[in-house]
Amino acid sequence: MMDTSRLINMDLISAIGTVAFALSGYLVGVKKRLDLLGIIIVALLTAVGGGIVRDMMVHRVPLVFYDYTNIIIIAVTLVLSWLAGLHRRQSETFDKLFIVADSLGLVAFSLTGAQVGLMFDLNAFGVVMLGFVTAVGGGVVRDMMVNDIPFILHQDFYGTVAILVAAALFVMDQCVWLSLFSLHCLFVVGVAIRLLAHWRELALPKIGEGGKPV
Repeated sequence: MMDTSRLINMDLISAIGTVAFALSGYLVGVKKRLDLLGIIIVALLTAVGGGIVRDMMVHRVPLVFYDYTNIIIIAVTLVLSWLAGLHRRQSETFDKLFIVADSLGLVAFSLTGAQVGLMFDLNAFGVVMLGFVTAVGGGVVRDMMVNDIPFILHQDFYGTVAILVAAALFVMDQCVWLSLFSLHCLFVVGVAIRLLAHWRELALPKIGEGGKPV
């Protein structure tokens, strides 16, 4: 049964995640030279894909199917991105914008997904799994649509950050440390870890020939 007493207002973080992932989808669509419809589809599925999968896992009608808030946020993000001329930026700027946007979306949706797990009184594994799926689901769909290897399969601490953030939210809830302030602190720390991992090119060991990490 859903426990609404554990609900912390995440409207701002959810909006940040939606804007960030819609922007990352827009940037990928432009970089891959998709047409207007293609860019819209990629941006839309990046922003809502993870949330749809999460809601299906807990047998809940996806929020985007009856609430227009996220659709409006995505539409405004795409229009402003076009007006700002982001489609005319140089490749290096594209890459930096993408990493920042993707990092913000990853951490924001890790938190919103994990909170759904807390609302449904799931155990630690359930909370972390919902946070993980919400965070990486949209990005996986985005990358597969443009024929790229999903970040989660090869890029630094991408999936690991989602797991750590969701797990931290669960621990904070269990220890009664969860508040709006601590939630925002966790968001900032999560984004910082993700950006630091990218900047320092940190990565989990990869198994190469002979079974040795490379």
